[in-house]
Amino acid sequence: MDYPLLPWKVALIDDEDDVISISEMVLKRVLVDSRPLMFLKANSAEEAKVLFEQHADIALALVDVVMEDDHAGLDLVKWIRESKKNTTTRLVLRTGQPGEAPEEDVIRDYDINDYKNKTELNSTRLKTTIYAAIRSYRDIIEVKQGHKGLEDVVSATTRVLQASNSEAFCVQVLKELKALLGQAPISFYLHYQLVNALGNREQILLSYDGDRYDIDTGLEREIFPGEIREKVNQALTTKRNVIADGLFCKFTQLSESSETVVSVTLTAPVSELTQRLLNVMLTKISIIFENLTSREDIERTQQELMCILGEAIEKRSKETGSHVRRVSLICEFLGQRSGLDEHFVQLIKYATPMHDIGKIAIPESILHKPGKLDEQEWEVMKTHAQVGFDLLYNSKRALPQVGARIALYHHEKWDGSGYPAGLKGEDIPIEGRIMAIADVIDALAARRSYKEPWPAERILALLKEERGRHFDPQLCDLAIEHFDSIMALRAIYPDDEE
Repeated sequence: MDYPLLPWKVALIDDEDDVISISEMVLKRVLVDSRPLMFLKANSAEEAKVLFEQHADIALALVDVVMEDDHAGLDLVKWIRESKKNTTTRLVLRTGQPGEAPEEDVIRDYDINDYKNKTELNSTRLKTTIYAAIRSYRDIIEVKQGHKGLEDVVSATTRVLQASNSEAFCVQVLKELKALLGQAPISFYLHYQLVNALGNREQILLSYDGDRYDIDTGLEREIFPGEIREKVNQALTTKRNVIADGLFCKFTQLSESSETVVSVTLTAPVSELTQRLLNVMLTKISIIFENLTSREDIERTQQELMCILGEAIEKRSKETGSHVRRVSLICEFLGQRSGLDEHFVQLIKYATPMHDIGKIAIPESILHKPGKLDEQEWEVMKTHAQVGFDLLYNSKRALPQVGARIALYHHEKWDGSGYPAGLKGEDIPIEGRIMAIADVIDALAARRSYKEPWPAERILALLKEERGRHFDPQLCDLAIEHFDSIMALRAIYPDDEE
């Protein structure tokens, strides 16, 4: 499809209509870089000011010196440069009375680009002036656009850098690409691959079209359309960019062992400058994605280790490892409905497996005692909250720090009758209050060697009874209101015997 090129805007400013008509007639067939001219006409400096107010993209103005008065054109030039702060439009002064404004004085004192006597401006010289002036304007605009484009790319990639996960990354990338290209709808595809330390190839595929996000990390399925996959493979094989009709594929070698191809669909051709800016942006996006995926991998590993360790503690207590996974989901559910920041909610979710880590220091004779603990044994059992805190709190990382607080505070009670510190009400950190109610709900609903699972009605009755005593009243209300949803979350990780 051919797209019409926008014309260059040329202002013809003269108090003689014949001069304007002749200029237009001579120039009407002129093409500069295959683009035609559009003529804007004014018979006075005041009319010309209106043109400049209405059109910010005038490439060239041919300005008569003498109009309303002997210096009307000179005053207009000064207004354009100083009042309008327009330094891009090329200004060519024309005069039929050179003695009124000597050329040397005008060139020295006014910011103009050329000064012509009307008698010397025959057809050829007028066209030559037009070509030179408009090409100068073109180059200035390209430089300005390039500078602004690079600033925009830096700002855009800074916003992409703030993405906390792969989906948020895709959403922000597509938003920034639309702004850069000025096109919609477009789609975004990313193929990232590396050879790990064991010599195995890993890859991540992302696709996002503004509505549907998809990811594959297991080399199990193809989420790219066939024509996209073909061009991506070509870029990976040749290690070069691939530009096809309606598609731009950017290859980036990130390191000796990792590389990406980022592909963007296009609905219309883009300028050479936009291609260069797109090239820069997609390179930065590839680097950001590698950093993001490395960070996500570390976080996932940390979360997985927390869960594994939590399950190990539960098994030592002869309780099911599914308990820690269920409690994590319940805590996430309650945290989100409490209006907490999502990042903090996720920290709570992945820190909850550490709630009983202090039981590692409790003797098995107490952990596994079939009957009720005596007073001395119970005092030993209660120390697990402080032990868990002591094990985790020295970490500088947010996840273990939240885990330390959950370990310490999840046995505190709203009325102050809990342990180890007997904190009351909102003096108990919110993560401890959330964990307290999630832990009790799941423990009561589960089968244990010493008890059968409680029916839903009995658990609900206990929640209502302990509202404002054991449990934070607002959290308790949320748990009661969404009790069926919480029980559905439990079903995701059933115990082996359930």
